[in-house]
Amino acid sequence: MNIEEKLAALGIHLPPPSRPMANYEMSARVGNVLYSSGAGYMKDGKPAITGKLGDDVSMEQGYQAARGTALQLLSNLQDELGSLDKIKNFVKILGYVNSTDDFIRQPEVINGASDVIIEVFGDKGKHARSAIGVNTLPFDIPVEIELIVELED
Repeated sequence: MNIEEKLAALGIHLPPPSRPMANYEMSARVGNVLYSSGAGYMKDGKPAITGKLGDDVSMEQGYQAARGTALQLLSNLQDELGSLDKIKNFVKILGYVNSTDDFIRQPEVINGASDVIIEVFGDKGKHARSAIGVNTLPFDIPVEIELIVELED
């Protein structure tokens, strides 16, 4: 079963791919490693959720924002590569969480991204990860995520 079939079997529909909002590319390739630009959970070009964890965004909303962001990144990778089957391995997820100074549950928020990637890709989806609290993110989004993936030769 290829990745697109696996997504369908799981009932997961990828959103349309993002487009750069400034002078950058959605990804950069070095050899067989692809680095994604940061992305957030957007719908119709606008943030699906806004605010800070530990204030006006719940843990469930943060988890869903991370999951939605991961799906956005998969859509971007599919657009770039033509097929998600060209991904050999997920190397790293770098997750930023817009959070209050006393919020310490960033890893639980970024689990939303890790969980869906492993659900879709299985062992190929296992990755190293960082979950970092920041005091603000663009457009007041609660989560921004970058991916590093290894591609098939």
